[in-house]
Amino acid sequence: MLSFLRSTERRYVPSSSFRPAGSARRSLYATGASSSMPSHAASTPTTSTTSAPAQRHAMPPPPFPSKDAYYLHLLRSRPTPRHAAAVHAHIARAHPAPSLFLRNTLLAAYCRLGPLPARRLLDEMPRVNAVSFNLLIDAYSRDAQPDASLATFKRARHAAGVKADRFTYAAALTACSRAGRLMEGKAVHALAVLEGLAGGVFVSNSLVSMYARCGDMRGARRVFDAAEERDDVSWNSLVSGYVRAGARDEVLEVFALMRRRGTGLNSFALGSVIKCCSGSGDSVMDIAAAVHGCVVKAGLDSDMFLLSAMVDMYAKKGALAEAVALFKSVPDPNVVVFNAMIAGLCRDEAAVGKGVVREALSLYSEVQSRGTEPTEFTFPSIIRACNLAGELEFGKQIHGQVLKHCFQGDDFVGSALIDLYLNSGCMEDGFRCFRSVLKQDVVTWTAMISGCVQNELFGRALTLFHELLGAGLKPDPFTISSVMNACASLAVARTGEQIQCFATKSGFGRFTALGNSCIHMYARSGDVDAAIRRFQEMELHDVVSWSAIISSHAQHGCAREALQFFNEMVDAKVVPNEFTFLAVLTACSHGGLVDEGLRYYEIMKEEYGLSPTTKHCTCVVDLLGRAGRLADAEAFISDSIFHDEPIIWRSLLASCRIHQDMERGQLVANRIMELEPASSASYVNLYNMYLDAGDLSLASKIRDLMKERGVKKEPGLSWIELKSGVHSFVAGDKSHPESNAVYTKLAEMLSKIDKLRTNDTISIVSDEITGKEQNWMNCHSEKLAVALGMIHLPQSAPIRVMKNLRVCRDCHLTMKLISKSESREIILRDAIRFHHFRDGSCSCGDYW
Repeated sequence: MLSFLRSTERRYVPSSSFRPAGSARRSLYATGASSSMPSHAASTPTTSTTSAPAQRHAMPPPPFPSKDAYYLHLLRSRPTPRHAAAVHAHIARAHPAPSLFLRNTLLAAYCRLGPLPARRLLDEMPRVNAVSFNLLIDAYSRDAQPDASLATFKRARHAAGVKADRFTYAAALTACSRAGRLMEGKAVHALAVLEGLAGGVFVSNSLVSMYARCGDMRGARRVFDAAEERDDVSWNSLVSGYVRAGARDEVLEVFALMRRRGTGLNSFALGSVIKCCSGSGDSVMDIAAAVHGCVVKAGLDSDMFLLSAMVDMYAKKGALAEAVALFKSVPDPNVVVFNAMIAGLCRDEAAVGKGVVREALSLYSEVQSRGTEPTEFTFPSIIRACNLAGELEFGKQIHGQVLKHCFQGDDFVGSALIDLYLNSGCMEDGFRCFRSVLKQDVVTWTAMISGCVQNELFGRALTLFHELLGAGLKPDPFTISSVMNACASLAVARTGEQIQCFATKSGFGRFTALGNSCIHMYARSGDVDAAIRRFQEMELHDVVSWSAIISSHAQHGCAREALQFFNEMVDAKVVPNEFTFLAVLTACSHGGLVDEGLRYYEIMKEEYGLSPTTKHCTCVVDLLGRAGRLADAEAFISDSIFHDEPIIWRSLLASCRIHQDMERGQLVANRIMELEPASSASYVNLYNMYLDAGDLSLASKIRDLMKERGVKKEPGLSWIELKSGVHSFVAGDKSHPESNAVYTKLAEMLSKIDKLRTNDTISIVSDEITGKEQNWMNCHSEKLAVALGMIHLPQSAPIRVMKNLRVCRDCHLTMKLISKSESREIILRDAIRFHHFRDGSCSCGDYW
C-alpha cells in the first residue's frame, strides 16, 4: 500500500504554483509541514529507474489546485477500506486542516469498512454536519444494528450546530424498515411531521416503504394518500408493499389507479404486478394476459427483467405453452430469461411429465452453446430438472460445471445437489456436497435428514439432528417432522417423546404436520393409546391426520375402531384419499372383515374416483385369502392390471400356506420366482409351507435350490428400546454385554412354557430337525429381545420388540405362551403388522 502511494506521488505532482523550492522533494509522511502547499517530495532526491530520454518524453502529471483535491483524488482512485486507512494516515501527517467535505468523504470510505471505525472517526472530527450523521446512521442500518442507528439519529437531532435534514430522517426510516421496527418508525414519522418534512416526496416515500416493510399497509396507504407530491418511487413502494403482503386486489386497484392518472409505467411497477399475478389462483389468468398487454403497449416488451418475470408468471400458472411461446419470441435471451424458462419447465414433474423436464436440460445445453455464463440461479433449477428426470449422470456433469464456476458453496446450489444425490441413493456424494456448503442453514440440514430417512439411514438422521442442535441452529417444523419419521421407523418411543417435548417448547406443537408425525411415531412404536391422545390434542385434523390414526388402528388389529374413525372423518367433511382407503382396507384385512373390505374397495373406485394401486389390490387378495377364497383371490390377480407384481402374488402364497393349499402354493411360488428370481421371500414362504405340512424332503429341496441359485435370506434383526438405549439382536447372538443373563432368562421362560405347549406346536417329524432346528429357533432374535426386556422392565410395563421380518410360527406360539406364563403384555411388530400378546392369545387371531 505504501509503495502504491509513493508511486502516486511521482505520478500526480501539484501544479508549479504549489511546488516547494529546491530540487529535493519532501515525503508525504514527513511531519511538521509548515508550508500551505502539499508536501509530496522526499527528503532526498529520488533515484529514477527510467532513462533520460524516457524522462524527457514523459507526459506532465496533472496538477491539483489544493491538498483537499489531491486527497479526494486518492480516496476516489481506489475505494477500498485499506486504501482509505492509508490515505487517512497521510492526511493525519501532512494535512493539518482538512476540510469538512474531505473528512465526510473519508468517513464514507470508513463506513464501508464497518460502523465501529466510522464511529471513532466521527467522534474525532472537530466539526460535523448532517451529512456526517447520515453516513453513520446508514452504516449502522446496513450492519443490522437498528438500535445504534436510531441512537445516532437522536444524537444528530441534538448535536450543536447540526440541522437534521430530510436525508437524516430517510436514513432513520430505512433503519426501522430493515429491522421491522414499526413503533420506532412511527416515532420518527411524528418527528418528521413536527419538523415539517413529512410532506416532501423524499421523506414520504421513505415512510411508505417503512410502513409497507413493517407489514402496516394501512399506514402506508394513509401516508401515500396524504403526500403533497408523488413520483414513480411513491407508486412503486406502495405496489411492492401490497405484493409483499399478498394483497392481490389492492395491487390491481393501485395499478388501475396509475393507469387512470396517466402515471408512466416502469419496469419496477410492472414487475411487481406480474409477481402478484404469478402467486395468485387460476382466476387471474385474464389479468395476467392484460398486464402482458400493458407491457407491450408501454414499449417494455424487450425488457429482459419483465420478460423473465412474465415467463415465470405463465409457468407458475401452468400455462407452459404461453411461457414457451413468449420465450421463443425473445430474439436474444439473456441468462435471466433462460433461468426463468428452465425453472418453469421443471416446476411440477407430476403435471408436465419427464419429457418436458428433459426440455429444461436441452435449454441448459443451449445456454452452453451460446457461450452464456450460467449464474448461481441457473444451477438449482437445472439440477432439480436432473433430479425429476432421473438423469443422475447428467446431474454429475452439471456438478462439474458448478465446481468450474465456483458455486459449490452456495446454499441453494448445495441443497439442490444434496437432493439429487440423496434421491438417487448416493449418500456419500450427498454428504460431501453437504460439507462443502459454506452456509449450512436449517433448510440444508433438513434436506440431509430427510434424505437419510428416505434411504433408511434412520440412526444417521438422528445423529445429524443432534449435530444441528450442537451447531446452534434452531430446527423448523419440517426438520422435526423428518426426525420423528426416523424415530417411527426405528420404533424408539423414548427418543420420539423427547423430540416432541422439544418441539412443544419451541412453539411448534400446534403445527398439524408435526402432530401427524407424532401419531405415526407412536403408532409405529406400538403405543396406539399415545397416538390417540396426540390426535385428540390437535386443533386441526387434515386428511393426513385422519389417515394416520386410521392406519394406527389398522396396524394394531383394531379394525372396528379404524372404521369408526373413518366414519367420523367423512362426517367432518374431510375427503379421503388413496392412503386413507389403504388404511381402511388394511384394517379390514387384519380384522377379517371381508365383506366390509370389498365394499370399501368399491366405494373408493365408484364414489371417490380413486384408481387402485398395487397395495390396494394386495389388501383385497389378503381379504379373500383370509376367508379361504383362494380361487377368487387368484382370479382377482389375473384380472388386475398388477398381475405382474410379485408383492400381490406373495400375499396369495401366504394365504396358501395358512390354508395348506400345497398345489396352488407351489404354482404361486413358481410364478413369483419367475417375476423376482433373486428375492428370498418366495423361497422362504414355500419352505415354511412344506415344513408346516411335514414334507421335509420338499423343504430341503427348496433350501438346496436357494443355495444353487445364490439366493440368500435376509438375516432377522430384532431390537428393543430400554432406558440405556436401543439393544439389537440377531439369531443366536452372543455379542450383547448381558448375553449370559439373557440366555439364562430365556431358558427359564422356555422351561415354564414347556408344560403349556399344545398341539398348536409345529409338527416336526425328523429327529435331526427336532433337535438342531428347534434349538436354533429357541435362539431367534425376538426371543432374545423379549428376555432382555423381562430382565430390565417392571412388571407393569409392556415389552415392545420390533423385527424386520415376518415372525415365524414357533416364535409366535412362544410369545403367546410367555405372555400367559409370565403374566406380561408383549407387543411385537414384524414386517406385516403388530401382534399384541395377552394371556396366551394374540390380536392377529393367528392369521398374519
